[in-house]
Amino acid sequence: MTARPGQAGERLVVGLVRGVHGLRGAVRVEVLTEEPGRFDVGRRLYREGGEAPLTVVWVQPDEQGLLVRFAEASDRDAAGRLRDAYLETVRAPEERLPRGRYWWHEVIGARVRDRAGRELGTVAELFHAGGAEVAVVRGERGEVLVPLVRAFVPRFAPRRGEIVVDTDALGYVEPAPRRPRGRRSSRRP
Repeated sequence: MTARPGQAGERLVVGLVRGVHGLRGAVRVEVLTEEPGRFDVGRRLYREGGEAPLTVVWVQPDEQGLLVRFAEASDRDAAGRLRDAYLETVRAPEERLPRGRYWWHEVIGARVRDRAGRELGTVAELFHAGGAEVAVVRGERGEVLVPLVRAFVPRFAPRRGEIVVDTDALGYVEPAPRRPRGRRSSRRP
């Protein structure tokens, strides 16, 4: 779950509009939060980066997430303009996660090392895949995708800016050093 500053607090991404459903403005939402109350009738959400609220007036479970209608998008055309938009909510300042759980914005920017202490890079972004979060780690050696599960990550302390990855379990192969590019001579000895 990502976060950014908002007027009353941090704004958290809680869903992604995947498509339109029906003629009355319902949208199909992929839920990106473990808090189902974020989509209750009457809740206000925001299009990512937008300031105009979207008020939930109807919600129903669906195979891929939720079907949601907003007061501000009462027909299919208005709902279609929300396609591929991330939905945000304002996080109350006192809202905290249980111990061992982290907001995505707390993980992004954390340094990632292997068990031997060699730097792999920093977490550049996160995404959901196969029921787990995957960190995109970028560094001098290139880009590495790391599923954030205990089998691959023996030490996970993003608030301290530290993540240790088991590169053997991950199957990580050190990239070969690049040869300097230069002009080859056409003469043969």
